[in-house]
Amino acid sequence: MKKEQYIFGIHPLLEAIDAGKTIDKVWIQRGMNPETTQRVVSQLKRGEIPFQYVPKAKLDQFTRGNHQGVVTSISPIEFSNIEWLLPTLYEKGETPFLLILDRISDVRNFGAICRSAECAGVHAIIIPAKGAAQINADSIKTSAGAALRIPICRVPSIVQTINFLTESGIEIIACFENGEEPYFEADLDKPFALMMGSEDDGISKNNLQGATTSIRIPMAGKTASLNVSVATGIILFEALKQRALAS
Repeated sequence: MKKEQYIFGIHPLLEAIDAGKTIDKVWIQRGMNPETTQRVVSQLKRGEIPFQYVPKAKLDQFTRGNHQGVVTSISPIEFSNIEWLLPTLYEKGETPFLLILDRISDVRNFGAICRSAECAGVHAIIIPAKGAAQINADSIKTSAGAALRIPICRVPSIVQTINFLTESGIEIIACFENGEEPYFEADLDKPFALMMGSEDDGISKNNLQGATTSIRIPMAGKTASLNVSVATGIILFEALKQRALAS
């Protein structure tokens, strides 16, 4: 397992981009020379690489050395492309089983979800370029290595990806507290993508509008909701059960 790697400075970042390294995220110091910043930002936007402006104190936490106002996290995984992956599933005669994570930000939740997804036979996990948990040593460890074995697709827009999936015959099933039907009554033995929302505010309104249908997990206790990784696991293994019974 590769360890999380950071590189410091503008030139190392540009060299990493030119070399085709998979970049997880870039932090840029606020107040830097505008011309220098624009050069970096234009490259990041062109490559659809997530970046964030932060105070110098944030960058100082990464290194005691000279970071030159830029810190880059090199991803320990290679991201997949859902537009390339989906056709190969159909060509193999597979029934696509996908998972969309809308801004799951906790690395341990993300790792636990990857573990459940890989065990349940999910073909790919789709995450947004912005707002998703950082894929680092902690998330990989929590996933028991599953994050290295399951395709992860980082996309610039969940909405656009939902449109692509819908046009490709994939039903989008959103799971949230007020979903239309209990999860065990939904047909999960068909091409579908399960969409789960963030720990703080669930599925965003824009993404939810793209859902074909919605489901919920009935609750018997007084606690308002389940942890998102637990809830995701429940749905994924219901899908696995239905697919096993149908085969």
